[in-house]
Amino acid sequence: MRLVIKVGTSTLTYPSGRLNIRRVDRLCMVLSDLLNGGHEVVLVSSGAIGMGVGKLNLDGRPSDMPTKQAAAAVGQCELMYTYDKLFGGYGQTVAQILITGEDVESERRRRHFTDTVFRLLELKVIPVINENDTVSTDEISVGDNDTLAAIVAVNVKADLLVLLSDIDGLYTGDPKKDERAKLISYIDKIDDEIISLAGGAGSKLGTGGMATKISAAKLCTDSGIDMVIANGSAPDVIYKIIGGESVGTRFAGKK
Repeated sequence: MRLVIKVGTSTLTYPSGRLNIRRVDRLCMVLSDLLNGGHEVVLVSSGAIGMGVGKLNLDGRPSDMPTKQAAAAVGQCELMYTYDKLFGGYGQTVAQILITGEDVESERRRRHFTDTVFRLLELKVIPVINENDTVSTDEISVGDNDTLAAIVAVNVKADLLVLLSDIDGLYTGDPKKDERAKLISYIDKIDDEIISLAGGAGSKLGTGGMATKISAAKLCTDSGIDMVIANGSAPDVIYKIIGGESVGTRFAGKK
């Protein structure tokens, strides 16, 4: 099975922006184990700006573009150093790929991107993909790694996309405000009712929210790829997801 796993800023870091070392180490262990078991793994990782905010001791996610890009430049170094060290402890090799919107909009550049990913997978390397926040501008302002992960999943012909976040999945209402809200475990069609259930932004250090996850699900399911939204606080949940257990919210790809 070819898996694309997207991990959000809120899963990787504490609210301060500092790395949640125990959780990230567990994520690296689980993904390494899946690779050892014969699966192909692509990791789409948020967290560069968030980790830059923490390392630069900023009060919160910056609002001006130069500081965002500076935080991304600092945080991306920290992020890849961490992945290289932790995955290396489990005998795995990682590769960094930073892309912008132009890299997937241009047919030639998209082909180069996918050729690189496929070759890395053949070499048993885990590609770690992030948006190139240091040089891109529009993407930082309006983009999100949920959509990026869906674009990656479609282009590398993944079997499954898993979005790990700080939420359990899609609910019938806001579970923080409505105690009667229920988790929707399976969705076979994304209609207006499902879209209307999406809320606003995510954590203060991230850019995603349920609306971006629904958009990502639409991209995936239209290409026949299943997508699951699950809580990433315990990365072992990935085992249950690929085992077919009912975890979080699964969007069924069109067959």
